Amino acid sequence: MAPPAPITALQGVSVTFGGRPLFESIDVSIGRGDRACLVGRNGSGKSTLMKVLAGLILPDGGTVFTQPGARIAYLPQEPDYSGCATVQDYVVQGLPADERDEAHRVDAVLDRLQVAGDRDPLTLSGGESRRTALARTLVGNPDIMLLDEPTNHLDLPTIEWLEGELLSFRGGLLLISHDRAFLNRLAKRTLWLDRGTVRATERGFSEFEAWQAEVFESEEAAAHKLDRKIEAETKWMREGISARRTRNMGRVRNLQALRGDRAERIRGGQQAKLAVAEAERGGRLVIEATNIAKGFDTAEGGRKTIVQSFSTRILRGDRVGLIGPNGAGKSTLLKMLTGQLEPDEGTVKLGTNLDTAYFDQRREGLDPEDTIRKVLCPFGGDAVMVNGQSRHVAGYIKDFLFDTRQLDSPVKALSGGERNRLLLARLFAKPSNMMILDEPTNDLDMDTLDLLEDVLGDYQGTLLLVSHDRDFLDRLVTGTIAMEGDGTATEYAGGYSDYLVQRPAKEPSVAAPAKAKPAAVPAAAKPRGKLTYKDQRELDDLPGRMDKLSAEIAKLETAMADPDLFTRDPAKFQKTSDQLHAKQAELGTAEERWLELEALREELEGGR
Repeated sequence: MAPPAPITALQGVSVTFGGRPLFESIDVSIGRGDRACLVGRNGSGKSTLMKVLAGLILPDGGTVFTQPGARIAYLPQEPDYSGCATVQDYVVQGLPADERDEAHRVDAVLDRLQVAGDRDPLTLSGGESRRTALARTLVGNPDIMLLDEPTNHLDLPTIEWLEGELLSFRGGLLLISHDRAFLNRLAKRTLWLDRGTVRATERGFSEFEAWQAEVFESEEAAAHKLDRKIEAETKWMREGISARRTRNMGRVRNLQALRGDRAERIRGGQQAKLAVAEAERGGRLVIEATNIAKGFDTAEGGRKTIVQSFSTRILRGDRVGLIGPNGAGKSTLLKMLTGQLEPDEGTVKLGTNLDTAYFDQRREGLDPEDTIRKVLCPFGGDAVMVNGQSRHVAGYIKDFLFDTRQLDSPVKALSGGERNRLLLARLFAKPSNMMILDEPTNDLDMDTLDLLEDVLGDYQGTLLLVSHDRDFLDRLVTGTIAMEGDGTATEYAGGYSDYLVQRPAKEPSVAAPAKAKPAAVPAAAKPRGKLTYKDQRELDDLPGRMDKLSAEIAKLETAMADPDLFTRDPAKFQKTSDQLHAKQAELGTAEERWLELEALREELEGGR
């Protein structure tokens, strides 16, 4: 099937920034019905490319084509409200000039997104501002929508509603987003901006990492044949993907075990409490809330119930996510659970010797004149204390994707993503056994998000996480507390996907017409059973087999790292390369089979 005719396109476009090329001679086209995502490392030029397509930046070379009469709508990361006294003033600018007297269209889209048109845009919260910017993008019925981080600051019901709107949109879409679940559902084509060029594949975002690995492997083979080394950055990126995949499998196994343990405690009630009483004397208990409730008086003279009769027990090592629409009371519940706010009813008991670290939406500021070294070693020297051990600061910053040559670079020279990584490096250098994260994924680029998942995946303390990022929750948490906006808070084992399966069927809790799927039958109602003997035997054998394959792959990668191997013994190089690819494919198949059997086992045993 031929691709759709382009409505807008770049041909041989180049843009330079600070005297160096950001990208050169790139070709990109978006046509009707396209659902493409634009991915790439932080600072690679994704937002700049999108602004060129939107006509906001002129390229230094090449041509920008747009079909005559076509409507292109652009959603920026940070909307500019200059000259707009009200939200309605801002949104109406999304209409073509000859249609701006059709105020009913503005009112309709604002009503759907629950933003008052008479509000001063400068007083909007992050979520309200994002809804307002989306309203301006949607109101003009565009042919092409260019959306830069559309889910930032949105709550889950609004994200699901937006997904439904975009799935039914008949025009062309180009998306930049760090929200993997959002991209997995929407993107059917992937554009990868990498080292100044754009690669394209007709595969969706769900296959991006596999495609990326194929590209790196192909480059490595070509580099060996030409008897030259791959650039250090590319080598690091390729090795990082391989290492992350291996680490992630170990974390998946550990997370499944932790979720099973938490599911037993949620189902077991009082019996589980007695079973851990002795261990709690040694500090295993972190938080115990019993029948807590909280409400606030309203301006109309009534009373709004935020939380009513909620109980939970959080033990050392638990990772608990809090979800719900904006205004449902997540922050209020979090403050009660951590002792920052007294409940109106009930009690909260905190464990002993808690050292708490906070990562909040405000992101504690950095002095722009300080260097990376000074931020991490404020009292001088070159040592950073991490988990009670002294580490050289140069080695520590490599864990957070910095080059050691950046050690004495000032903060003001860092990109936004690099500043976020530096904040993470400082945060995780502080001793803690409980971490509270309030919307940590907002404004993070994909690399920093990967890094945050890696660091939190290895964290041995207790996590309390407020997030609207479904994939992030699925990868990290052992339990989920869902606040539905009506005062009820319910605890479920597992992440967001597990919550969707277990929650009772009900209407969406916000007015935005979220096109949510009907809830599945709760796992507890499923018939219990077990794997066949053959499947159980295979499941038991797979972890050892995967460890063996990983060890074999490591040996082969060590052999391939010899830069003289190809010149010295081309036949051996080819044989080693073929063995490496075969083992990697075998490991991938084993990992997928393990996940399939583990999911089947949990379903049969009613563990979720």
